[in-house]
Amino acid sequence: MAVKVHKPTTPGRRKSSVVDTSVLSKVKPYKKLLNIKKSTAGRNSRGKITVRHRGGGHKRFYRVVDNQRTKYDKPAEVVTLEYDPNRTAWIALIKYEDEEKQYIIMPEDLKVGDTVVASKEKAEIKPGNRLPLTKIPLGITVHDIELQPGSKGTMVRAAGSGAIVQSQEGNYAQLKLPSGEIRLFNKNCMASIGQVSNVDHENTRIGKAGRNRWLGKRPTVRGKAMNPVDHPHGGGEGSNPIGLKHPKTPWGKPALGVKTRKKGKYSDKFIITKRK
Repeated sequence: MAVKVHKPTTPGRRKSSVVDTSVLSKVKPYKKLLNIKKSTAGRNSRGKITVRHRGGGHKRFYRVVDNQRTKYDKPAEVVTLEYDPNRTAWIALIKYEDEEKQYIIMPEDLKVGDTVVASKEKAEIKPGNRLPLTKIPLGITVHDIELQPGSKGTMVRAAGSGAIVQSQEGNYAQLKLPSGEIRLFNKNCMASIGQVSNVDHENTRIGKAGRNRWLGKRPTVRGKAMNPVDHPHGGGEGSNPIGLKHPKTPWGKPALGVKTRKKGKYSDKFIITKRK
């Protein structure tokens, strides 16, 4: 895998780059695992914008990804490796012996023809296999981790991410997350072996505004370019500083680097070292 730089045929093309997808299968997605994905453009059920700077973009189908994998001790063959427009990571289509197919988040170094298995007891420590944390040796990189035993994988699913198993004591395993946070997980929580695929995703350059529009991202206007009625940073003659001790959101609340986690949250007791 590598980042491909385009020939500078246009100003936008000169600066843009993409991830090399030659390792992916040249096939259409598996139709039975596709759902229609409606665009909400950041609006809620009342039509009010609740998330700004969203809208437009290319039409997408949602790929149903199995983050639980409850077919224990049943090996599955990797059929295809595919691009998913809804996430930064790539996905793999696996087929069980009973011909059932499922999508999983593709780990790095997984190849077509490989066999993956989910087990609560014993499985080989190799990319794509899924085990409880108590069965995973120390120092191994994992992804798609459950927060509660028997739920589904919710943690560490972005491209190139991975958590490291650091220790196991009593009923808990200690993991270092990609953010730098060190956290306790129940040792019976399931996790997939390996680092998430598409490691070079963060090294790509968008290159032009239009490419962000394809992704459904609308323009972001600076607060200091607005009028005082529209933003706390607005107003002044010409180009001026924001005139405030700290940056504010459009609604007057502190912005940029402000901690938003509630104090005394129930899960604080599981955090050993906070991120940053």
